[in-house]
Amino acid sequence: MDVVALAGGVGAARFLRGLIRVVDPARVTAVVNTGDDLQLHGLHISPDLDTITYTLGGGVHPEQGWGRAGETVTVATELADRYGVEPWFTLGDRDLATHLFRTDALRSGEPLSSVTSRIARAWGLPIDLLPMTDDPVATVVTTDDGRELHFQRWWVQEGARPPVRSVQLRGGAASQPAPGVIDALLDADVVVLCPSNPVVSIGTILAVPGIRELLRRKPVVGISPIVGGRVVRGMADRLLPAEGVEVSCVGVATYYRDFLDAWVIDQADAQLADPIRALGIDVAVTDTIMRDAGVAADVAKTALALTR
Repeated sequence: MDVVALAGGVGAARFLRGLIRVVDPARVTAVVNTGDDLQLHGLHISPDLDTITYTLGGGVHPEQGWGRAGETVTVATELADRYGVEPWFTLGDRDLATHLFRTDALRSGEPLSSVTSRIARAWGLPIDLLPMTDDPVATVVTTDDGRELHFQRWWVQEGARPPVRSVQLRGGAASQPAPGVIDALLDADVVVLCPSNPVVSIGTILAVPGIRELLRRKPVVGISPIVGGRVVRGMADRLLPAEGVEVSCVGVATYYRDFLDAWVIDQADAQLADPIRALGIDVAVTDTIMRDAGVAADVAKTALALTR
């Protein structure tokens, strides 16, 4: 079975740990959000690509779910204490090596997809890891007071406090899927929507022209990132209302309704299975809180069983 997973961030990384236990990793392709990418200290940072790389490569910080295990922040501390650089987005010392490698390659003219492949090989990743696009894009949040902020500025620097009016993927309409993305989708037996933020992780991937249209031709199953009316991680509850979407497993299923065939929800939302089925979407109910790779594998089994 060839599986394509649309992915972004910690929730996706933890799910992928389980997916590769139940599917041959060589037949798994993760297409990853790059709307969160940013330039900082002259470096190109790809947070979602790096989180998945470090998780599957065995080097992620186990408690945080992002960043490097055993990390130090000597450089960031020196920048802040000696030079007065605002430490709003801290880069760890080990993490810097990845960003230096990526930035140097990009400046030499190598596309992000090729650099990502080389980083994945260096970490021994068993899956194909693809950015959603090689083109420069940026998720921009417009706040109620009219400011336009890069997503990381809104999320990290301002703590997701400002109310949100709208979200857009700047450059998305002019972008193209990265090499390999369309072929992977065409060859896929099933597409899985990881339990990632529907607006700024999955939604940004869907904004790349051609991807959403292909999903309508494939079996698509997703795992709800909303449990009991709350987010498991992150700030989707702050962003979904800006898209006119209810913060619930039903709301997110409706958001994907034009291509979603099946939806995995948590036991806490069992009573909402029938409203989702009323949308023409098949439903499975299970424990979706992925405390470890074993639970993630069970979630993956449940999701794939819905597509058979």
